[in-house]
Amino acid sequence: MFCDDKILIAKGNTPVYLLPEMANRHGLIAGATGTGKTVTLKVLAESFSDCGVPVFLADIKGDLAGLAVKGTDSPKIQERINMMGIEDFEFKSYPVRFWDIFGEGGHPVRTTISEMGAILLSRLLELNDTQSEIMNIVFRIADDKGLLLIDLKDLRAMLQYVGENAKDFTIKYGSISTQSLGAILRKLIAIEDQGGNYFFGEPDLNILDFIQVTPEGRGYINILHSVKLFQNPILYSTFLLWLLSELFETLPELDDVKKPKIVFFFDEAHLIFDNAPKVLIQKIEQVVRLIRSKGVGVYFVTQNPSDVPEEILGQLGNRIQHALRAYTPKHQKMVKAAAQTFRANPEFDTETAITELATGEALVSFLDQNGSPGIVERAFILPPQSQMGTIDEQIRKDIISSSLIYGKYDKMVDNESAYEILQAKGKQAAKEKEQKEVKQQRSSVKTSQKRTSNQKSVFEKAFNSAATSIGRELGRSLIRGILGSLKKK
Repeated sequence: MFCDDKILIAKGNTPVYLLPEMANRHGLIAGATGTGKTVTLKVLAESFSDCGVPVFLADIKGDLAGLAVKGTDSPKIQERINMMGIEDFEFKSYPVRFWDIFGEGGHPVRTTISEMGAILLSRLLELNDTQSEIMNIVFRIADDKGLLLIDLKDLRAMLQYVGENAKDFTIKYGSISTQSLGAILRKLIAIEDQGGNYFFGEPDLNILDFIQVTPEGRGYINILHSVKLFQNPILYSTFLLWLLSELFETLPELDDVKKPKIVFFFDEAHLIFDNAPKVLIQKIEQVVRLIRSKGVGVYFVTQNPSDVPEEILGQLGNRIQHALRAYTPKHQKMVKAAAQTFRANPEFDTETAITELATGEALVSFLDQNGSPGIVERAFILPPQSQMGTIDEQIRKDIISSSLIYGKYDKMVDNESAYEILQAKGKQAAKEKEQKEVKQQRSSVKTSQKRTSNQKSVFEKAFNSAATSIGRELGRSLIRGILGSLKKK
């Protein structure tokens, strides 16, 4: 609940407030399955919306859609309200926008291959180190030639082009293994089967559509319908990383803010880091560290704090820890580590409390007005004001169709890009080769050999003659950010 310019999240012996001006210092919601993390996420999302802060979250099970519908009273909720002594509690709905990369449960969400960049695409395709290096070269060649890679057929055409002209590129860009190119091409087939054709294309998402408020000043809650998407954990986690990268590259630097521009929730956060190469984790750590200066709060939702790398965990100033189980020595060690991240409260033992917490109860520590971690409090999380559980599909469709951005992303378009350009230049090269062979037949063998040894490949000449104008122009403007995505001008 947003009241008195503060966000009331929980109540134990005393109320526990999250200060809006500290909300962009990031946060963590942790706890075992069934301990109340989803309700906590909902309460935070509702409070930020009431505070005028847009929110992004992923709906893995479909039950977060209930944010769009007014909650209903129940004996259990009344018991919690009375126990906590909450006054003026009000059931209400929230302004919601549904998104879905498959375009089934929300507005379609797309990006282009060029915008995603080599780093995240290599993660998506699960490439090894050698294949990732080849992917970097392919992107560099495309950028240098001003070739925009919009969809998967563009990338396939670019890989084939680089392979056919590998010798011409080796001196400038380094060795290019045809075996690695072949392996990458094979992996493109798998990603197509998993929804890549829906995800890559145009019109691509304008991330500013996430950062909007209603005329009444309430922040929109952007819900990514992820029931189908979550069946591919790599695609799910890479997509969320790309969204975070888009926010980082798009938003300007800000001075200290009274409240975040947007709050971004990473549910099932362990998937982001599982088997991720060290270089990617380092870049994520860098983005998380820097993005708060752009007014973005990032909140990781996971079962155990140890799921998050220590370098990133240390940046999460606002923490809500639900119960953990300590059935094994390994689990006991995790509980101890989690307890040590809190500023101790003399009224109870933090390590013991973590294993005793009831459902809906948590250990909470937020940053104070000076940016220092508050003493950990044992408290019950407020009940949500919106509906618990999922919604009727007709309600979802009505919300989608009444949205101000309805129709903006619905129809996919296929603009001219690398595939069309390379196809055209290939035909031109073949024609010029045929004409050249006719001329060579009329010349002496010696003259023909001398001329051939001093010129570029026919394809390269044909490509450069027609693509120079756009290549130079785009080549100057393509600048990549920390995670390899295109910087926004």
